[in-house]
Amino acid sequence: MFTKEEYADYADLCARYKPECPENFNFSYDVLDAMEPGKTALIHVDDDGVRREYDFKFFQETSSKLANALVKEGVKKGDRVMLVLYRRLEYWTVMLALHRIGALPIPSPSLLTKKDISQRVNYAKISAIICEDSICARVDEAKGDCPGLNHFVQIDGETNDGWHDYEELMATGDVSFPRTADSPGGDDPMVIFFSSGTTGLPKMVLHNFSYPASHFTTAAMWHDLEEGDIHLTLSETGWAKSVWGKFYGQWMAGAVVFVWDFRGKFEPAHLLQIMEENKITTFCAPPTVYRFLVREDLSKYALSLRHCTTAGELLNESVFHAWEKAFNMPLYEGYGQTETTLQVATFKCMTPKPGSIGRPVPGWDIALMDDEGKKVPQGEEGEICIRIDKPVLGLFDSYMDEPEKTASVKFDGWYHTGDKAWADEDGYLWFMGRTDDLIKSSGYRIGPFEVESALVAHDSVIEAAVTGLPDEVRGQLVKATVVLAPGYEPSEELTKALQTYVRELTAPYKYPRVIEYVDDLPKTISGKIKRKEIREADLKKYNS
Repeated sequence: MFTKEEYADYADLCARYKPECPENFNFSYDVLDAMEPGKTALIHVDDDGVRREYDFKFFQETSSKLANALVKEGVKKGDRVMLVLYRRLEYWTVMLALHRIGALPIPSPSLLTKKDISQRVNYAKISAIICEDSICARVDEAKGDCPGLNHFVQIDGETNDGWHDYEELMATGDVSFPRTADSPGGDDPMVIFFSSGTTGLPKMVLHNFSYPASHFTTAAMWHDLEEGDIHLTLSETGWAKSVWGKFYGQWMAGAVVFVWDFRGKFEPAHLLQIMEENKITTFCAPPTVYRFLVREDLSKYALSLRHCTTAGELLNESVFHAWEKAFNMPLYEGYGQTETTLQVATFKCMTPKPGSIGRPVPGWDIALMDDEGKKVPQGEEGEICIRIDKPVLGLFDSYMDEPEKTASVKFDGWYHTGDKAWADEDGYLWFMGRTDDLIKSSGYRIGPFEVESALVAHDSVIEAAVTGLPDEVRGQLVKATVVLAPGYEPSEELTKALQTYVRELTAPYKYPRVIEYVDDLPKTISGKIKRKEIREADLKKYNS
């Protein structure tokens, strides 16, 4: 059904590779149930270091048992089910079971507060929740405000009042849940992801049952997965990125999904140890993780890596070159959104350009457009837009229950991503940031990512957020809010050194004329920087 080939270059890839999805596709029936039962599907290492391997028979049977048990409890096709499961093994079983039923999983992050839970449950009309025991108390506090929430399933711990024990519930289900004429598939709604937007309530991004098929491109082409590879994507399961790298595409490409369910603070040395001990062959993580890894003594680790990818923010050149020097392999960047799958990437058949997100993925007709909906010339910034006058495999259906929000981004035959980029002479795209984040200074338009990338390349900087500060003369000044590395203290001397450093790495007009030092940056629960919050705080501070 899904086959991988080798391609000579990008032109050959575009000419011969056509992403496709079988009719009435349902991943649980068409992929999971077709897998060789005894083949290893997933390796799981928990927070205590306990390693377990699971074959496809395990998921075939447990997903069927859970599907049967949930149906007996009244969960039905179209119901919306919140999942808060960290990186627990049960996440895969629950997702696959809900795909069989046609109930819509809503993967959610573990950092949700009582208020977050009640808001999302009511906003999304969620009727059931499946979570581990550490989350139950927050749900119990919130459920009095959630009249539509009536099914509660708890994993681990002493079972709370009103909750079903996951294992006991599973034991009531049969190991067979056969496909029927009413089984979901194709254009039926399959999954809802809450977007990780930095303003207001996150939107509910709805994907249909063809969505998993589009991740074959992610896994086989971008991750370069082959039969028997052991792939690690670091993402928690509360976000769409987890199904990019821990689920659908990896199994379709013949790889084993590796899961490290670590809790608490991220320790780069521990991650390198885990990768070495478990012979990880392919790896994907955001650039921030690579920035921490290259600060370690990489020569101490005998890693089995052969291919590495990154996405989620801009990769700075110093990290790219440090990784390449340590392992004799480049980092391959990619770009997409919760609303999409991989839509721009650097594939193995291409020469990576550090800092570029790559070129459009086959099947995605992408143009950079100005505010009037006209394509911009090469070298000029424009909004990343996707042609949608024909179906696009992997593009979201809608913002669930919000047709006006959907219409605000899907119109005149295009989906408007809200992200800005420019294209070089080779057709590579260079990401600039969200349209709202661009800085207009003395006639120049400056993307925050390039300046942030230059700043974090300096040894003294762990993180940086670049925003525009109102200025009567220039319109806006470039301002950097900086988190320093251990051993460094704010000073006028350091500020001048950072400004000089940025001027040398970027165009002189892009350097931050104002630098503020902070202990941490405001972020969403998905870890994205809230630049809007910084801008609003600055307006109050500098206008008072």
